[in-house]
Amino acid sequence: MDKIEEAIQTVHKLDHGQGGHSFRKVHPLAKLLITICYIVLLTSIRPYDLTTTLSMSVYLILISMIQEISIRDMIKRFRVIFFLLIAVGAANPFLDRTVIFYLGILPVTTGMISMLTLVLKGFFAVISSLILISSTGMEDICYSLKLLHVPNMIITTILLIYRYLVLFLKEMQRIWIAYQMRAPKQKGIHYKAWGSMIGSLMIRSIEKAEIVYESMELRGYQPENLFFEERKFDRYSLLYLVLSLAVIFAFRYFPIFEWIGNIFI
Repeated sequence: MDKIEEAIQTVHKLDHGQGGHSFRKVHPLAKLLITICYIVLLTSIRPYDLTTTLSMSVYLILISMIQEISIRDMIKRFRVIFFLLIAVGAANPFLDRTVIFYLGILPVTTGMISMLTLVLKGFFAVISSLILISSTGMEDICYSLKLLHVPNMIITTILLIYRYLVLFLKEMQRIWIAYQMRAPKQKGIHYKAWGSMIGSLMIRSIEKAEIVYESMELRGYQPENLFFEERKFDRYSLLYLVLSLAVIFAFRYFPIFEWIGNIFI
């Protein structure tokens, strides 16, 4: 139950947005464009280019400091995603065994480099997306998508999935409480009850979702008409967009670390 409550609180924190006061003035469209550009450039890095991949982390460090967002807390909350990323790249060392150099007596293969590069690229992409959501909020992100002329049906689907996520978690919490009251001395959920609990969860979630959607329709909701609070794309947002893109492109296409190293050598 504590984990479910923690998940609900995490969604609420992401929904209300975080970040420094100065960063909240930035237009959400600028933040969305920066994140999209960062992910595109990050995923375009060659599988064995570990140095460039590591250099792309500088932007995340800078942006987390500016927005006053803790990357450590994000890793702690969404650690399951990062374990999945490691599992995805775990097969590379066994498939690609070409030795590049030796670290002492340990051979370093191209498979190890590609695995590390793949994991870091996925890790950085997830972190950049979480920073966008936590500092902007889903409402502002959907507003930015509308400015980019994304179809209203897609925006509505994203928005409703995000809204129904809390509803789904609360239904899960109620079922868990009911189960614990019927089996107070049992640790966890017995495997024989998994099927019936999942089925009950799905049925109750669908019923709740229909009630919520009917309430929205009674209040005049129509998928083709989406209304968001309009914001002006000011000079401050434009400056932030240009500087951020300059930093991202610089660390993507220029060996900044190598130049810095040559200065001190």
